[in-house]
Amino acid sequence: MGEALADLETETPAAPAPSDPAFDEGADADYATLAAAVAAQPLEIDDSELNCLAIGVYYESKGEPLEGQLAVAEVILNRAASGRFASTVCGVLKQRGQFSFVRGGQLPQPPESARAWKTALAVARVARSDMWDSKVSKALYFHARHVSPGWRRARVGSVGNHVFYR
Repeated sequence: MGEALADLETETPAAPAPSDPAFDEGADADYATLAAAVAAQPLEIDDSELNCLAIGVYYESKGEPLEGQLAVAEVILNRAASGRFASTVCGVLKQRGQFSFVRGGQLPQPPESARAWKTALAVARVARSDMWDSKVSKALYFHARHVSPGWRRARVGSVGNHVFYR
């Protein structure tokens, strides 16, 4: 999968490719839009934590706009950093009763060739490298709009079809 997402989505604004000297995978990268940041990402899976984060993004938000996918990724990362959940991304996703797509503590691997998987992988890379902040970047919880869990948590905002909380 040695391609960048920009090669797959021609409607995305042009961004530096990973091989360009202007490309910087870290937080110092400067992109005009979230779409440009996502389009510039390499699609290799560097480690299991990136893979888990991309799986979470894919199964929780693959039909959402990029901002919604980023918000989901940030919730997962925030949980891992919070001290209130497992300390790894994979551990956060596998915690019992937290994510509906997890069955028996196992994460399903999305189809490698699916465009939505490639986008989720790129969004996960953007989130992990803190290249772009969502408008709900401090959230620890979310649910679909059609669900009403009755939580008494501070609402941070909504993006796409999800509502986010602290």
